[in-house]
Amino acid sequence: MNRVIAGMVGLAVLGAGAAFGQNQTQPAAPAKAAGSALSRDILHVQVILDQLGFSPGILDGREGQSLTAALQGFQISRQIPVTGKMDARTLQALHPHRAIRPTRILRLTADSLAGPYVRPWPKDPQAQAKLKTMGYRSAIEKLAEMFHTTPQVLIELNSPDTRLAPGVPVQVPNAVPASRDYPADWKPEWRKTLSDLNVSATQPKAGRIVVDKSDKVLRVFDKQGKLAAQFSVTTGSTRDPLPIGSWKIRGVATNPEFHYNPKLFWDVSDKKPKALLPPGPNSPVGVVWIDLSKEHYGIHGTPEPHLIGRTQSHGCIRLTNWDAARLALMVEPGTVAVFQE
Repeated sequence: MNRVIAGMVGLAVLGAGAAFGQNQTQPAAPAKAAGSALSRDILHVQVILDQLGFSPGILDGREGQSLTAALQGFQISRQIPVTGKMDARTLQALHPHRAIRPTRILRLTADSLAGPYVRPWPKDPQAQAKLKTMGYRSAIEKLAEMFHTTPQVLIELNSPDTRLAPGVPVQVPNAVPASRDYPADWKPEWRKTLSDLNVSATQPKAGRIVVDKSDKVLRVFDKQGKLAAQFSVTTGSTRDPLPIGSWKIRGVATNPEFHYNPKLFWDVSDKKPKALLPPGPNSPVGVVWIDLSKEHYGIHGTPEPHLIGRTQSHGCIRLTNWDAARLALMVEPGTVAVFQE
């Protein structure tokens, strides 16, 4: 790869308290192929794309389908050859943003490590309904989502022996927002969610959105018809296909409760009781539900960001929690949502 964009030297970290490797109570991300070590050059490209609104999914310093799609979206927006590769023209277009470094050093605080954490995690929806929140399962899971990555990447950037305690410096992907100037009339819980997920208050306004089933992306076009943002998505399944057609957004529910209805899931017995699950980042719909004019369908977050674009859904459109939150700031009731093959 042409080293137009350089990486950043890491920092060894030490401290007291629980270690990264002792806090992984959430499901592990899929194992990477042998030889696919984290590349700081690739991470730098991912971080810049993420900051510009062309989300590569998780920031992991590796090539893959989500990075390819993000590069294609960026290339379309800059009117350069669409290759999906980090070629010379693309790196040249990214070069003006090179000051956005791939990583930064975060000094942990009591707030960044604050729970409450849910341990052990109940699998049964009826047991989940008794929780106060569908919160994070560990501090490292929370930190990973804050910086748009996975616990495994945090360990790679630091060490399994890194202590999770206030005052300890850790190296994280540079997913820090341009602005946290959220409107004062928004719910305090929503403003905290946006801040915790490092979602910038400054987002383009959508004229329409287009979900492309074949590319597994959601594209946001502004009022002038220009591609302004793009996110990787999971779109339906064979049993619950993406509802092709033109719909409209009816509204946005932030930090929503989830009405679990077994009759809406083909793979769950109708004899199972309904349940009302509390809000939280590990809710089946994540931190936001964007309601569609197609009954029972919506666009929402997920408790498993590393699986976006790699698994199936029950017909709805899933994004990482941070991308779903960004999208929620871009749309409004009446925004057209086109779903196509």
